[in-house]
Amino acid sequence: MNNGGTPVKLGRWQVGICDCEGTMKIDCGRLSRALDADLPPLHHQLCRGDLASFERMIGQADGVLVACTQEAPLFREVADDARFAGRLAFVNIRERAGWGEAGASALPKIAALLADAAAEIRPAEVRSIESDGLCLVYGSGPAAVEVAQALSARLSVILLLDQADDDVILPPTLDFAVYCGRITGITGALGQFDVTVAGHAAMLPSSRRSPAFGRPHDGVQTRCSIILDLSGGPGLFRPAAAPDGYFRADPGSPLAVMRAVFDASDMAGSFEKPIYVDYDPAICAHSRARQVGCRNCLDACPIGAIAPAGDGIAVDSAVCGGCGGCAAHCPTGALSYRLPDRAGLVHRIQTLARTFRSAGGSRPVLLLHSEGHGFDIINVIARRGRGLPAHVIPLGLHAVTSIGHDALASAFAVGFERVVILADPRSPDAAAALDAEIALTTTILAGFGFAAPGRIVTLAAEDPDTVDHALHALEPLGPCAEAAILPVGGKREVARIALKALADAAPRPPGIVPLPPGAPYGRIRIETGGCTLCLACVSSCPADALSDDPDRPTVRLTEAACVQCGLCARICPERVITLEPRLTLGPEAMQPVVLHQEEPFACIECGKPFAAKSTIDRITRQLAGHWMFQSQDRIAMLQMCDDCRVRVRLAKDAHPMAAGDRPRPRTTDDYKQADASGQSIEDFLKDD
Repeated sequence: MNNGGTPVKLGRWQVGICDCEGTMKIDCGRLSRALDADLPPLHHQLCRGDLASFERMIGQADGVLVACTQEAPLFREVADDARFAGRLAFVNIRERAGWGEAGASALPKIAALLADAAAEIRPAEVRSIESDGLCLVYGSGPAAVEVAQALSARLSVILLLDQADDDVILPPTLDFAVYCGRITGITGALGQFDVTVAGHAAMLPSSRRSPAFGRPHDGVQTRCSIILDLSGGPGLFRPAAAPDGYFRADPGSPLAVMRAVFDASDMAGSFEKPIYVDYDPAICAHSRARQVGCRNCLDACPIGAIAPAGDGIAVDSAVCGGCGGCAAHCPTGALSYRLPDRAGLVHRIQTLARTFRSAGGSRPVLLLHSEGHGFDIINVIARRGRGLPAHVIPLGLHAVTSIGHDALASAFAVGFERVVILADPRSPDAAAALDAEIALTTTILAGFGFAAPGRIVTLAAEDPDTVDHALHALEPLGPCAEAAILPVGGKREVARIALKALADAAPRPPGIVPLPPGAPYGRIRIETGGCTLCLACVSSCPADALSDDPDRPTVRLTEAACVQCGLCARICPERVITLEPRLTLGPEAMQPVVLHQEEPFACIECGKPFAAKSTIDRITRQLAGHWMFQSQDRIAMLQMCDDCRVRVRLAKDAHPMAAGDRPRPRTTDDYKQADASGQSIEDFLKDD
């Protein structure tokens, strides 16, 4: 065992490990030592000949972890028959580790995968969705009619034909309504789709050779719970933005149509859907005083599940598809991903790295992939190719686009030398936020001296051979750091903990790292010559990075809290604030620094400071010639605090709301009288 960290115990899990009829080389004794766990003997055929061992496990343990996913349905059936009430979980070590050229050298990775599967991660909360089973079938031709007939046995169906077709022969008995029209707008998700139709018309019951329709109407609104799109054209939603309850198939592919019908037919009833993101409006930097600051989440969401709501935003959890780009790109952490949450994800990353090193592994590479697209490629590589390299450790996520710079920095801090992200090329709309987070992390690593090319690699590929070749071609880089980090606090706190660990291990002192525009770290600059210290910037700062001083006019900045949202610059009436994106990890970033400060002006009555001296002096000079401030008493009012101004005015004047004497309006008769008296116009205008 090396010095890479303390191994992770498997807790109360009873683990069933099988070499799958000898197709994997597993030293169970070495694996037990690596995991510091008392593992049962290695099985040869746990799902068949050794099934009695699994039955003994579920009879003796509260939690059973089976290192096989292919036969999970069989194991669940056996557990149900035995009325097993404990926890039953599965982890894939075959396609992800044991199968391939790595052979016995994959054991450290197997240990890491087992430790990750045994980790206790808080599950995401769920919400209930009700679907009444009303399905809108949208398309044309005989295929659309046949699908509507097939679905009508399970669902309530409406058939919307997008074009007339003489080949359509209607059945003698119709179990569904038929309309014609073209969908021009659609919003919502499973259980509540709102659809706008142009040219909407009902079919005439007297239709004989082909469907005939009544008078069409535009802008017709309708609602349904499920949509099956057989139009054959561009989808009603972008591929990355397709919500639950929307199914699309090429009408020319019988297999695709069959799959869509099969999936749609089960979408009636009550369902549970994860709540993918949490929102904390208290730290949202979207808007203040009708000035828009941060739009990261709005720009990142490909499905339109996020909308402005006053100074904050509103997330429609029914529409949200869980891509996580909003949370990854949120500068404050107001949006946080829940599948898993931030602490759970960092814990999993650290568990994989720490266990891998403890089991004797070296040069770990973290392969982040989606549970769907990514695992399908890994499966093909394991069955038809060389399998994953021994040092490439896969971590399956609901969506790789949920990864932010905090998670990437954590991966490098705990010992991974590279991070490879296996992205789905069919969902480019959801990748913009991920690309920005990768660029930010790469810039920071380069600023720390970890400038080796390819620290973060994105593989947007569907071809398993391309992925196989790319993974086996990775050259060794060496880790940036091998620290242990505690993922506590919000997004910025976790990120700073990881970045501090990287900075401590950096080949050169990082100092201040310049960052690109839009980065969530930095400071602001104030052109003090034009600043009036009105403190509008302080009151508008959503992160409390700006503060004042109750004893004197001051603007102070705590750089570590600044998220570079730009609200202060937009709200500043003098336009004297500019942003400077940069990363400072020193203690000075945690301390308030004075950006602008002036001597206070003391009230001439009570002596209380109430404004900047330069501001009062400037106002006094500017209003000295104004007709409302001709007397010294009036000018003195400008030099009093609010309380004294009211008190003095009430004491001196029975009409406190009265202003100074207004100049008498000059009339045409005044000019005639002056002219008759021989007075010059200049002298006349001087007189009032």
